[in-house]
Amino acid sequence: MNESRPTSMSAFWMPFTNNRDFKANPRLLVSAEGMYYKDVDGNSVLDGTAGLWCVPCGHAQPRITQAVSEMVGQLDFAPTFQMGHPAAFDLAEQLMEYTGHKFGHVFYTNSGSEAVDTALKMALAYHKARGEGGRTRLIGRERGYHGVGFGGLSVGGIGNNRKSFGPLLPGVDHLPHTHNLSKNAFSRGEPDFGAELADELERLVTLHDASTIAAVIIEPVSGSTGVLVPPKGYLKRLREICDKHGILLIFDEVITGFGRLCTPFASDYFGVEPDMMTTAKGLTNGVVPMGAVFSKRFIHDAFMEAPAGIELFHGYTYSGHPLACAASLATLEVFREQGIIENAKSLQPYFEDALHSLRGLPHVIDLRSIGLVAGIELEPIAGKPGARAYSAFKKAFADGILIRVTGDIIALSPPLILNKQHIDELFGKLANILKNLD
Repeated sequence: MNESRPTSMSAFWMPFTNNRDFKANPRLLVSAEGMYYKDVDGNSVLDGTAGLWCVPCGHAQPRITQAVSEMVGQLDFAPTFQMGHPAAFDLAEQLMEYTGHKFGHVFYTNSGSEAVDTALKMALAYHKARGEGGRTRLIGRERGYHGVGFGGLSVGGIGNNRKSFGPLLPGVDHLPHTHNLSKNAFSRGEPDFGAELADELERLVTLHDASTIAAVIIEPVSGSTGVLVPPKGYLKRLREICDKHGILLIFDEVITGFGRLCTPFASDYFGVEPDMMTTAKGLTNGVVPMGAVFSKRFIHDAFMEAPAGIELFHGYTYSGHPLACAASLATLEVFREQGIIENAKSLQPYFEDALHSLRGLPHVIDLRSIGLVAGIELEPIAGKPGARAYSAFKKAFADGILIRVTGDIIALSPPLILNKQHIDELFGKLANILKNLD
């Protein structure tokens, strides 16, 4: 790969990026290994965000890169429409085992966005297959992020992601978000206040009638809007209400899946089982794009009762791509053999203490963490929302650490192979940045 600066950067329209600002002073990464990136000038950059929440096993993990290399030489592509290849079936069995057989089936996609749209379509089609085709309404949540497909945007609750694209899907409503600075600031783990907000689902049921509602989709922990941790008992209450009214509950675990909370999935951490679960990111350690929907057996079985033929008219050219399957199989092997989650769990208290050592620094109005993910909320500059955190992001990269910002919130989610020295470096540099931030 070219490790020098490109001759021109004008043709690439970059995603979720201030293109003009970036191209005036680009941050270019050319290689990565373990916990560190290397930029175009040869500087090491500690990865405090696991790439984009998606590299739990660290960069250039030898077992994973070897598996992909071997597969590309053996089977570069195989369609999964009316045919298949062994790795797709082997992976499905291993993924079900990884969930503790709480789910029965997996449907492959290529991203978290596609996984969300797939799960929403499955929910609608499931009710229709059961003779309840009137259940067409979908319920999301304010400040929720569910990717960039039209389904995900519709149930998502981030204003800037929605406002440019028209009315989106009809028949969608939203629960209120659970973030409450006045009562829950500086929480460690699940905050104490806010479980009663789950009862807002009962209000929506009264408003729309349960017979019209197909599914509720939420992130167990909202990542892209700044690490919003659910209040104690909130998710269990949602599960109870969905059960009461025959509504499917979907957990979007694109971010929280594969060890981020020091458990295989957030559903394990909270002890709440959804009917479907969307995953991506850590599924392949970020090496090859892939997503998946995990489904309870009863959902799959409802489709299998239809007359012989294609049961679900849905799928993607690259569903179950051989390279993605190879990467995911190797990722699961690394998780098992190298104790990735065990390492994360052993470091969680140290990580949490390091985060909360930032309390009292200038402009820090909240610190929150769960597992190995942390949110640092900064007081906005008057009239310039997001400017303070974006300034911290640029200073951090120049100082050799990669952080992620959303609005005026800094999010941290390092690879799960980290050690105490990495935590010290990450929070030590970040503390100096915050002390000198305008």
